[in-house]
Amino acid sequence: MMYTILFSVALSFLVTILAIPTIIQVAREKKLFDEPDERKIHTIGIPTLGGLGVFAGFILSLLLMTSNSNRELQYFVAATITIFFLGIKDDILTISPAKKLIGQFIAAFILIHFGGLQITNLNGFMGVFEIPLFISIPFTFTTIVFIINSFNLIDGVDGLVGSIGIVTSLFFGGYFLLAGQTFYSILGFALAGSLLAFLIFNFSPAKIFMGDTGSLLIGIVNSVMAIKFITVAGNKSSALPLASAPALAMAILIIPIFDTLRVFIMRILNKRSPFSPDRTHIHHFLLDLGYSHSRVTITCVLTNIGFITISFFLQIVGTTLLISILMTVALSLMILVKYKRKRLLTPTTEKLLNNESSRPSYSSLLLALKIVEIN
Repeated sequence: MMYTILFSVALSFLVTILAIPTIIQVAREKKLFDEPDERKIHTIGIPTLGGLGVFAGFILSLLLMTSNSNRELQYFVAATITIFFLGIKDDILTISPAKKLIGQFIAAFILIHFGGLQITNLNGFMGVFEIPLFISIPFTFTTIVFIINSFNLIDGVDGLVGSIGIVTSLFFGGYFLLAGQTFYSILGFALAGSLLAFLIFNFSPAKIFMGDTGSLLIGIVNSVMAIKFITVAGNKSSALPLASAPALAMAILIIPIFDTLRVFIMRILNKRSPFSPDRTHIHHFLLDLGYSHSRVTITCVLTNIGFITISFFLQIVGTTLLISILMTVALSLMILVKYKRKRLLTPTTEKLLNNESSRPSYSSLLLALKIVEIN
């Protein structure tokens, strides 16, 4: 099994690292760029089809390293291809949030109805263990779609979503390796191999972005692994049972989950669509503090690993209490970042940053912040 994992990582890495330069060249020739605007951090057009290379390396490795008799493989691939075409169309032509949601629901339907992927036990969260089918199915739908979008929404800084994707994939893949779940272990390690190759071209300054093709792929793979992790780790008769499995899964995905949940709640409270664009994500706040792209990415990665480590040692406290601790610590850190940001910015600059309708270009705001620091 170990040799299979190593080959899956090597193959996905090799295919992706060979594909990306060609994709960059084609994107430049066909002018397939992500053009800068008032919300974008970059100031020049950057190719956006990096997710195509990640998908190629990942899917080829998965198909070659997994047994054809694996029933879960065909439905996972079908759902992943659905997400792939959804992402590639959005990267080239741009589609509405509603159409993106429909595509995500189709992928989730394939996984749940045909693949049998379901959350059936909450392991004592709020006193709930087994949940009935009529609750399990919509809850699983919501979980899959939410995780997919959470990775899509944190893709705002060079190297961030790829680095977080590597962390989550390695932790999930490592668990499945130890638990004897070969297919899901390959899922995690093959994705990590592709993302590692992609980061060579994406870490600041980025030569290419992964676009929705890549971030949606990371989201659906992690949603599948998270749900399977809850099922396997929460089963006392499994090869490697863990206490508080849902809380551990949340800890592994804490950066995308917490940031997206917070942003959605704030937008809804402000009577806006949860999918309306703004600059209220954690990576935007860290940039406002003067962090570079690399420092933002490293900070988020280390924070994510810290949450996972804490959760592993505190799993015995129970699912409800552990999730409460995770949310409390995450909220406290967010309040600290917002406090530091508020002290740094002048009222006028903060208003410009938060006002979508009257916001100047991001580059001019960075210049304003530098002037404030000098003075």
